[in-house]
Amino acid sequence: MIIAKFVYILLIGYFLGSIPFGLLVSKLHSNKDIRRYGSGKIGATNVLRTAGRNAAVLVLIGDLMKGVLPVIIAGVIFGNDLMVIGNFAVGTLVAQVLAALAAIAGHNWSIFLKFKGGRGVATFFGGLMALCPPAALISGEVLFISAGVTRYVAFGSILGVITAYVILIPLTVVYKFPIEYLGYALVGGLVIIFMHRDNINRLVAGTERKIGQKAELATGTPSEKTKA
Repeated sequence: MIIAKFVYILLIGYFLGSIPFGLLVSKLHSNKDIRRYGSGKIGATNVLRTAGRNAAVLVLIGDLMKGVLPVIIAGVIFGNDLMVIGNFAVGTLVAQVLAALAAIAGHNWSIFLKFKGGRGVATFFGGLMALCPPAALISGEVLFISAGVTRYVAFGSILGVITAYVILIPLTVVYKFPIEYLGYALVGGLVIIFMHRDNINRLVAGTERKIGQKAELATGTPSEKTKA
């Protein structure tokens, strides 16, 4: 029964994460397929460049909730159940972390978009908000401040997820926060850094897009008016 609950939780997290809010909102707001513009990703940053601020805010909220809801649902489904593996008891916190990580996977590799999607930043922070609000607050502030100062969202995102992990080390060691939170920050952070590998190359080369730059139609992509 407990194994079945883990399966349900992972599936729920993945399918919630797979909802392509960026694509849906940009289509409704500006009748554009966001995958044809800029980075081709479905996150709020590309929506901002393609469909404007209002659309980007809606997508940001939706993507945050994709991280929050699986954690809440996992807590409700798992309850106080425990699965003992050797000397370890696996319970609700592990289930919530797995649900949040599944949501990040769904956002990045959506079943509705032929296993493509975004980079998972907002969904990661949504999960962190539900799991450990203090870490989410501090690292979220680092993200917004660094992105605002440098004008590079990718730089702010990478610095934000690294900060989340670094902050959770003393919270875990000194203040005895659950180690599951640290595991979430580590695995989720590594996934996000991996998804930003092209941004890292552009940052090094000095060609990364800054906040405020409009996203152009991808090279070799037919326009919205002429596409079949």
